[in-house]
Amino acid sequence: MFALTAPRLSLLRNLVRVCSLLLPVALAACVTSSPPPQAVRRIDPTYMAMYGARPDETHPLPATDISEVDPRFLRREVAYYGREEPGTIVVDTAARYLYLVREGGRAIRYGIGVGKEGLAWSGRARIGRKAEWPRWTPTAAMIKREPERNKPWAGGMPGGLSNPLGARALYLYNDGVDTMYRIHGTTEPWSIGQSVSSGCIRMFNQDVIDLYNRVPVGSPVVVLNGRSPFDDVEQEEVRVSYY
Repeated sequence: MFALTAPRLSLLRNLVRVCSLLLPVALAACVTSSPPPQAVRRIDPTYMAMYGARPDETHPLPATDISEVDPRFLRREVAYYGREEPGTIVVDTAARYLYLVREGGRAIRYGIGVGKEGLAWSGRARIGRKAEWPRWTPTAAMIKREPERNKPWAGGMPGGLSNPLGARALYLYNDGVDTMYRIHGTTEPWSIGQSVSSGCIRMFNQDVIDLYNRVPVGSPVVVLNGRSPFDDVEQEEVRVSYY
């Protein structure tokens, strides 16, 4: 064996010390660390009940999964500072909200999804008729846009859980003439708060049932289009300025 001189012995000790420090780092690089668990959003029990199952319906309605829904689009009461009379429906297509004006400067706010047909008309109208589990017939434009999906139902689809109009429909009339504008339920709850390819104004089925029960035929409706006249929705206030 070769005798280690003092300098060589010192160098060897330093190498051992460096290796001992680097070894844990090298081992750690070989291990895949698990991402931190994502926090699960707690859903208010009030909303769980609000969007729960409705077994009492003609077509028993399952609960709506709201776990991925932006809370802004869940039904709530807000302050209202507009000039519309209580009982008026105000549809704000830009902000994706529908308001039912109530007494005392309050309004019920619902989230909505807006389809191409929903942007095709704006103005004042009245609810000409209402329907539970309405029949649906796609328009020629809908059939042309999505033929595989809509053409089979050119003759109409009976009401039911798979019907795009959902659980209820409110039909808007102007001077006794059907505007072809509808406020209705949906089979795609994930689309609330979004722009969608077809349809007018869609709501969660539980919300459109609630609205249906609150407004009679003849109720006034104001449909706004373009830039929203409402202030910061986070303040839960509705400040309306019509021109």
